[in-house]
This record gives sequence, C-alpha cells and structure tokens, in this order.
Amino acid sequence: METRELRYFVAVAEELHFGRAARRLGIAQPPLSRAIRQLERRLGVTLLERDSRRVALTGAGSVLLREGRAALDAVDAADRRTRRAGEAANGGAGLVLATKAGASSELLPKLLDAYAAEPDAVRVEVLLSGIGEQERLLRDGRADVALLHLPFDSTTGLDTEELVTEQQVVVLPAGHPLAGRAQLRMADVETLPGLPLPRWPLRDGTYPDGPGPEVRDHSQLLQLVALGRTAVLLPESCRSLLWPDMAAVPVPDAPTVTTVIAWPPHSRSRALAGLVRTATRL
Repeated sequence: METRELRYFVAVAEELHFGRAARRLGIAQPPLSRAIRQLERRLGVTLLERDSRRVALTGAGSVLLREGRAALDAVDAADRRTRRAGEAANGGAGLVLATKAGASSELLPKLLDAYAAEPDAVRVEVLLSGIGEQERLLRDGRADVALLHLPFDSTTGLDTEELVTEQQVVVLPAGHPLAGRAQLRMADVETLPGLPLPRWPLRDGTYPDGPGPEVRDHSQLLQLVALGRTAVLLPESCRSLLWPDMAAVPVPDAPTVTTVIAWPPHSRSRALAGLVRTATRL
C-alpha cells in the first residue's frame, strides 16, 4: 500500500462521506472513489459498504482505519524527527519536551535547571499541552520526550523511567462544608453534594457521559472549582498551584499517581539520554 492510498482511505473512513473526504483532501471525488476501489481490489476485501444514502465501514475497514492511522502517524513522526535531527546537527533545535500544562509544577523547573547545568546540555523547548495530549505529541514525533502520568496516560510501546509517585487530594471550594476535613474517602469524593467530578476527554477526543462539566485544560478546571461547579482529584503537588479560595483534602484510598519520563524506544539521541539521566538522578 502507498501512503497516499492510506490517507485517502482514512479520510473517507473518518468522514463516512466521499464528498466531504474529497474536499478535505483537496481532490475531486471521482479519483478518490477510484483509488478506494483499487485499494479494495488489491487487498481482496471490501472496506466500505456504500449505497446512495450512506457509507459504512466493514469489519476489514475498521481494522485498516486503526492500522492506517498508526502507519500514517509513524510516517509523520519519522518526517518530523528526521528534520529535527538535521536541525540539531546544524546547531538548530534541541529537545522538545511535552508536559501537561499545570502538572509536574515542582519537578519540571528542577529538571530543566539541573539539565541546563550539564556540560553537554542542549536547548530544551517545553511544549505545554492540554489534558491527554502529551502521549500523542510524543508518538507522532512533535515531541522527543514527555512527562506522563500513570495510570491516566498509556506508555505502551514507549521506554520510561519512573520519577515520583504521589498520593492524591481532592480540590474543592474553600467554603465547602467538607473543606476542613483532615481527609476524605473516595466514596465521599464521588458523592460530593453539588460538586460532580469533571469529565476528561477520551483518547478519541469525545467525553464520557455524566453530570460533571467537560474539561479541556487545568486553567479551565481551576476556574470551575473556584466557581463551585466541580471538585477534582489531583496529585498532592498541585497544592502550590491552588488559588486562595480553594482547599485540598487528602484522599488516602485514591489511586496513587506516578510521573514518568517517556521517549520512543528507537531513539539514539545523546541529548535525550542526558536529560533522562538527569531526571532519574533527581
């Protein structure tokens, strides 16, 4: 298969409409239809069921959509990493580190300062991203290394080193009747009166069902807590970021959160190895 054919198929499979897919790709619809038919003939399977009203994926089409996305991501990642390696060899870009905005607020500055003091350190660009985006940035080559948080982020297929494990606290408005407690249980947190837990985006960008507000980033989250619209479980190190009108109460039976430094397993970057060594030493 050619990457062009995969891009064509993924566009149709995501849009489930040949006209919209053609507009998205910037081509006419007839050659797009011919390319999909040619791909089906070559593979010997039907990828799409289509009639005058609808387009639907077959079982084989669903497999190719999943595998095709991964293959295209790998091609794009190879492109980005190769370009950045060339820039670094010419004295250009250094390392790109992805981390969740508002997370690892104590660890990150210590890591950057300690690494900058190393004799062979390169420039580190910090890419602050929204909730759940760090893993994708690392896998598609836009970042060389990332700070991820278990059990929320997936590290499958990545190399990692554990850096710190923390207990969680529940963050709620300071005026809430339970804000003065020495600790709370998960059962209490899940049933806080008038404070439904927020809904985080899933890997496909959608949100699970539930009464809590949809949350995209930490600044939005803190605003909603301050307004008395939600409460949230966060690692204990979040205390340094809380606003004066918020309280943090320990939740001993909540799952612990482990911060890891993660990178692609095939990386041979000396600069990346130096950053990882510094992180594990800290």
